Amino acid sequence: MNTNIKKIAIVRLSALGDIVNSAVVLQFIHDAYPNATIDWICEEVFSDILQEHPLINKLHTINLKKFKKEKSFKLLRETFSYLRTLGEYDIIIDMQGLIKSAVVSRIIGKSTHGFDKNSTREALAALFYKTKSTIPYENNVIARNAYIISDALHINITHDMLLSKVPVFPIRENFELRTQTKNIAFVIGASWDSKIYPKEKIVKICDELQEQCYIIWGNNKEKETAQWITKHSKYATLAPQLSLSSLVAFISNMDLLIGNDTGPTHMAWAQNIASITLLGPTTTRMIYETPKNIGIKSSSDVNILKIDRNDYSIQDIDYKKIVKEAKELLK
Repeated sequence: MNTNIKKIAIVRLSALGDIVNSAVVLQFIHDAYPNATIDWICEEVFSDILQEHPLINKLHTINLKKFKKEKSFKLLRETFSYLRTLGEYDIIIDMQGLIKSAVVSRIIGKSTHGFDKNSTREALAALFYKTKSTIPYENNVIARNAYIISDALHINITHDMLLSKVPVFPIRENFELRTQTKNIAFVIGASWDSKIYPKEKIVKICDELQEQCYIIWGNNKEKETAQWITKHSKYATLAPQLSLSSLVAFISNMDLLIGNDTGPTHMAWAQNIASITLLGPTTTRMIYETPKNIGIKSSSDVNILKIDRNDYSIQDIDYKKIVKEAKELLK
């Protein structure tokens, strides 16, 4: 441990699942450096989930997505100017390892730490770091997150510590749910169509489990799919419209979550809720499996360095296998 470290900045801009899987390190940093302050820099669109986090001193948001969409160099200049005003940090840790996050880190200050050129998809990012960590890109994403923090701050985040973690995010809302049955959430959306499990099979799972099944949706297209599922299964209910913070609270009240490889599904692991993650074009590298957080992978071979977005093999996962695992977890 470096006792000189008093002010820490973490850069993790996007996406939602990456932020969920990164924020677990906050509790371990705080335990090792109880007198240090931790600031976090992220994309504005994902900031809600980190707002008012008790272990974050200041949350700084930027809007690179808006710049990319509008090509506004005025916005880019304003962003750079803002980053330069954040002050001095003893260490700035880029947990993302992309060129954009590396540039953001370097603008904030000189004491940057990130992945080396052989440990990330964008090797040029390593040019912006003062110190670097080496861990194969193919390794589990949460293990990588734990390692880069361990290496940067000279602490030891172990497997047992990850298993015994406290819930990552504070719960800010209460939901009145049924107590006569088990409450199961289904995450039906994903960033790619090839990550999405068929709605027809979700109906079969709901009918087999015969518990209270809430179908979570995040946009109009997902809402239409969710409504179709609720129409075809008497056990399925449309979940309310949820902000990121209320989604955390909702999932934290579940007995089980079943979902595609996407941010809301990862929230179950973060909050110590039992979960089944369904994987087609990706692998269990994307989750941290525990006795109550498991992945069910399709039969396709995946090259994690060159993911095939046209791999729709998730559709072939037998729904009966999901039902069997769900019943075991619900015990």
